Amino acid sequence: MRYLAVLGRQPEISLAELSALFSRVTKISDELATFSADKEPLIDRLGGCLKIAVELNDSPLEYLQNLPEGKITIGVSDFSTKASARKSQSEALRLKKILSRHGRSVRVVENKSTVLSTATSLHNGLSGSKTNKVELILVNEKWWRVVGVQNIDAYARRDQARPARDAKVGMLPPKLAQILINLCGPLPADARVLDPFCGTGVVLQEALLMGYQAYGTDLSDRMVEYSKKNLEWLSEEPKTDPSRAASVRPIAMGGQRSSSPCQAPDSLEGQFQVLQGDATSFTWEQPIDAVACEGYLGQPMSLPPADIKLKTEKQECSSIILGFLKNLAPQIKSNTPVVVAIPAWLRPDGSYHRMNLVDEIANLGYNVMNKTREGLLYHRDNQVVARDIIILRKK
Repeated sequence: MRYLAVLGRQPEISLAELSALFSRVTKISDELATFSADKEPLIDRLGGCLKIAVELNDSPLEYLQNLPEGKITIGVSDFSTKASARKSQSEALRLKKILSRHGRSVRVVENKSTVLSTATSLHNGLSGSKTNKVELILVNEKWWRVVGVQNIDAYARRDQARPARDAKVGMLPPKLAQILINLCGPLPADARVLDPFCGTGVVLQEALLMGYQAYGTDLSDRMVEYSKKNLEWLSEEPKTDPSRAASVRPIAMGGQRSSSPCQAPDSLEGQFQVLQGDATSFTWEQPIDAVACEGYLGQPMSLPPADIKLKTEKQECSSIILGFLKNLAPQIKSNTPVVVAIPAWLRPDGSYHRMNLVDEIANLGYNVMNKTREGLLYHRDNQVVARDIIILRKK
C-alpha cells in the first residue's frame, strides 16, 4: 500500500529513516515523501515523520459520507503548489455544507495556514484511521487521509519527566534516538540494541519502547546510575500514564514485527542491562544485533570554538570514536548495523566543520553506507555542536 509522510524539520534525515525501513521511498517536495508498506505503519516509531496518510480511493465527500453515525470533525491541509489558507478552509467548509444538508453534524477545525500544525491535528484527535475525526491532505488534486500524527506530548514527557537528567552531558532528543535505531534498518522482533555511550539512557529508552532489548554501557558510573534510574521509571510509566502504554507496541517495519497493538508490559525487568565500561576497551556480552549511539561529542560549547580549540576537540573525539569502532569490530557479526552520531562544530560563517573519518572507519572493517552524509547533520538553529550521523555495516 502507498503512504504519504509529512517530513520533519530536517527532511533529509526523515527520508533516510524512511528509506532504511520501507520500499519505494520517493521525495515529492521538501515537506513530503511517499513510500510503500505491506501494513499500516505506526507513527509512534518514526521520529522523523510528523504525519502519515494513506491515499483515498474515493472522493473526500464519498469517504466522509460513509463514516459511522455521529458527529464528524474535519481538518484540511493543502500541500499543493498553489495552496492557501483560505482555499484549505473553504474546502473544509464546502464539505461541511454538503454533509449538513444530508443531516450530518460537522465541526471544521480552523485553518490559520495552508496546513494544520502537528499540535492542532493531535489535540483535535485527527490522528486515527477508525474515527469520525478526520484530517484530509490535498496534494495537487490527489487526496490522502491521515492515519497517524506525531505525539509531541508523549515525546516531551519522555524527554522532560525522566527523573535523572544532566544538561552538561548533552540532551539527546527522543526523536533522534528513534531515528538512530531506525537507521539500522528492519530488526528481528527480539533484537538486542547496544548503546556503548548510553549517558542518561535515551537510546535505551526508545529501544525498549520499540519492543527491543536494550543493552547499554558508559564510562561514567554516574551515567550508568542515571540510565538505570530512568529505565526503572519507564517501567513504571504504564501504571501512571496511559499515553505511554499506547506507545509500547510492536511496529510494522519490513514485515519484521506485527502491527497489532499490545498492552505495555507491567515491568521491563529483564529487558535491559546497563553496565559501567570504557567503549574503547570493553568486552560486550552477546548477542548484539544492532548498535545505535551518540558517540563522544566533546565539551559543551555556547560559541563556535577558536581554531586551536577546535583542533584539540577533533583530536580527542576522533581518538575515542575510532578507538570504540576498532574495539567493536571483532565483537559483532558481518552485516551488523552500526549507526553513530559524531560531532560537527559550528564555524563563524555559519557552516559546520565535520571530522573526516570515513577512510579510517572503512579500514577498521566497516562499510560506510553514507560516505557523503549530505543532509544527515542534526542540529537546531545556531547549535554549536551538531550531530553528524554515520551509517555503517560490519564487513
